Amino acid sequence: MTDQTVSAHGSPDEAAARRSWWRTFRAWPRWARIPAYVATGLVLVLLAAAVGGLVLYRKPLPQTSGTVELPGLGAEVEVLRDEHGIPQVYADSDADLMRAQGYVHAQERFYEMDVRRHVTAGRLAELFGTDGLVTDKMIRTMGWRRVAEQELGLISAETRSALDSYAAGVNAYLAQHSASDIAVEYTLLRASGLDYTPEPWTAVDSLAWLKAMAWDLRGNMGEEIDRVVTSLDQSPEGVATLFPPYDFDRATPIVTRGAVVDGVFEQDATRNATRNPRRVALAPEAVAALDGLRDSLEEMPALIGRGDALGSNSWVVAGEHTATGQPLLANDPHLGVSLPGIWMQMGLHCRVVAADCTLDVAGFTFSGIPGVVIGHNADIAWGFTNLGPDVSDLFLEKVQGSTWTYDGHQEPLRVREETIVVRDADDFTLRVRETAHGPLISDVSGEISSVGANSGGYAVSLAWTALQPSTTADAILLLNRAADWDEFRAAASRFAVPSQNLVYADREGHIGYQAPGLVPIRQSGNDGSMPAEGWLPENDWTGEFVPFDGLPSVLDPEEGFIVTANQAVIGPEYPYALTSDWDHGYRSERIRDLLEAELADGGDITVDEMAAMQTDELNPIAATLVPYLLEVDGLPRGYYREGLAELADWDLREGAESGAAAYFNVVWSNLLRLAFADDLRARIAPTGGDRWFKVVADLLDDPAADLWDDRRTEDVREVRDDVLREALMAARDEITKRQSVRPQEWSWGHLHRLDLRNQTLGGSGIGAVEWLLNRDGFEVGGGSGVVNATGWDASQGYGVTSAPSMRMVVSLADFDDSRWINLTGVSGHPASGHYVDQTELYVAGRTLPWVFGRKGVEDAAEDTLVLSPQR
Repeated sequence: MTDQTVSAHGSPDEAAARRSWWRTFRAWPRWARIPAYVATGLVLVLLAAAVGGLVLYRKPLPQTSGTVELPGLGAEVEVLRDEHGIPQVYADSDADLMRAQGYVHAQERFYEMDVRRHVTAGRLAELFGTDGLVTDKMIRTMGWRRVAEQELGLISAETRSALDSYAAGVNAYLAQHSASDIAVEYTLLRASGLDYTPEPWTAVDSLAWLKAMAWDLRGNMGEEIDRVVTSLDQSPEGVATLFPPYDFDRATPIVTRGAVVDGVFEQDATRNATRNPRRVALAPEAVAALDGLRDSLEEMPALIGRGDALGSNSWVVAGEHTATGQPLLANDPHLGVSLPGIWMQMGLHCRVVAADCTLDVAGFTFSGIPGVVIGHNADIAWGFTNLGPDVSDLFLEKVQGSTWTYDGHQEPLRVREETIVVRDADDFTLRVRETAHGPLISDVSGEISSVGANSGGYAVSLAWTALQPSTTADAILLLNRAADWDEFRAAASRFAVPSQNLVYADREGHIGYQAPGLVPIRQSGNDGSMPAEGWLPENDWTGEFVPFDGLPSVLDPEEGFIVTANQAVIGPEYPYALTSDWDHGYRSERIRDLLEAELADGGDITVDEMAAMQTDELNPIAATLVPYLLEVDGLPRGYYREGLAELADWDLREGAESGAAAYFNVVWSNLLRLAFADDLRARIAPTGGDRWFKVVADLLDDPAADLWDDRRTEDVREVRDDVLREALMAARDEITKRQSVRPQEWSWGHLHRLDLRNQTLGGSGIGAVEWLLNRDGFEVGGGSGVVNATGWDASQGYGVTSAPSMRMVVSLADFDDSRWINLTGVSGHPASGHYVDQTELYVAGRTLPWVFGRKGVEDAAEDTLVLSPQR
């Protein structure tokens, strides 16, 4: 036997043993050998399927090094990726940067982009059948894509060029790859029987996604409906208690001084103006129409957001209070959780900034849209939070056949028909009806939307600024290029929807705030807090909007910092009606407290301290509620008292490991159920966010208030402590079932889990597919109304429903000292190491270095891809 044979097949003894085993097996009876052959064959088939599946699973992973041709480029473009796959793109012209950005977005996220454009065009049913039909009908009724098509004629030539270059980059990638090469989801859809090839990308596809973001951040539409529905069971005083006004004495607005003088907001001026219109009760049939609309709204997919209880934090500190001597800016927008996360980090850099190459910017991008949405360039930094103005109104309409009532006359409805293609079903013909106020969105229901509908002669139309063509796409690229405060404000003036709070800092040491957006001016009969009677002209919008120069702004305030966390923008003396449904300011006040504590100690705030503030987990209602819980009489000793003992020693922080936080939140959930289940319709059960903090805090001072009484116990009148006692006991039983009888084994993170689900196939019900696409079970701290705003819905459970979608801290002294982190990762491919590689860091409250200069980017680079012009 040669050495080669020994090397290949083992020792002589091993070879002899194998021959002996084979002779023994061959000696078995044939009937005994057949199952072994079958079993071996099955193993080989399964192994081959697994190997094939792994190949298909990994097939869409993009090329990240070497050279790839990208037709249309004027010169080579470099794409440098760091250890987390974050791309930094370098080119010699804006057109090449935009084309390359489109290509890279398509590499990492095209399936996400494709689903988004199907959503915004009302074409989900083409991919997912009847499950997408309600969404398609609502989107088509509102006409998102029709509006986006009109915006092409409004945006600047520079923006249109950027959109076209971006689309060309996306399409170059599509032309080079089959569907199975682009995303594993296309392979899964094909396996389900769908014959589909992605269409080329267009500029309208990019513009339409801005409508989805506007929908997610649309303001108080839900509150408008809930106020009316609640009024069926509550007195006006009860409604006012359940929807409390903003307390300006407790929560500081963003801009603390200034007024509008001759149509221009001046931060050092004073002026007073108020409005307080009265509203009449609505007919039961009108309420029924609104109630039905709520059902349709709740069927809209999480992919485009629900527009409910979302917020964000941002603040900026002047250099006089920082360790660097230059401003620091922090931002963490709160959005619904998804996989992949909504943001993709990226840098866009001109090798030499010049007239035809103007960009040197990095930050957080939306796949599908050119430019950087939030971040910094070489001169300024900016962040967003939702301003939350009332930019949408529901109008109750009296409808008779093909007409609607207005000012005592019957006016013709505008009608159009649209055909919705439905996978594995007949096409659906949608009949869309509109009044002068807007489309009748109450027509959207499974049974009657093909012919139009109204409840008892009433229908509901929607007036919304996002349905008016605008120039928001211009604003994004103008922000990317802005070099100072004036250019920043000029960019903000183009920002129409969704209206945001913009915070600002620059390398010259200035900090500022600007409120942008289209905010309608209403006539005296309509304050926007409840649906308006559409047949009365005095409820119409005037057709005018709050002038940009009249919107609140401030530059270099005396305090030395600016905090925005969805609280009121300015005090009640401001002459224009922005909204009455502000966040109640618990997060903003906590951030102010943290900043003021640092400043009071004479400390200079650092980047690390700014980042630590973003993960602060102090519960804002606990300090008010816990003392009342500890004083409840009649709680049985032993088992039930053990839970209460946890609260006695609690530091009021909602860390993932905290057993006291777990018990408190279960108490909170039960308290809301016990106190308000008899007062509210099931579909508007308390979610437990900042509004409910205010409701309960106010009621605690009134132990005999009607809302404490359970209407279902006619012979007993419950008071505050009865409800608190029952909540404590019910919570002890619930947490025992959910976790353990032993309090030392409780933890908030075990209840409060972050489950990241693929937005389409992640809910397929097919275990293998869900396992492939989803990443579940991250145990997190924080909660609703907390600075670390991992929101949860107390009416549904304890899992995370919304969260900081990213966190960033920008150092204007040295951009390379900045920090950032994403909820997931840059990649939309589940086989990628960058699918959720930032999530563990995010959950732990950590951030990544955010290098900006070319040397820092090169030092951090692990892959370099060269995009070359077509030869």
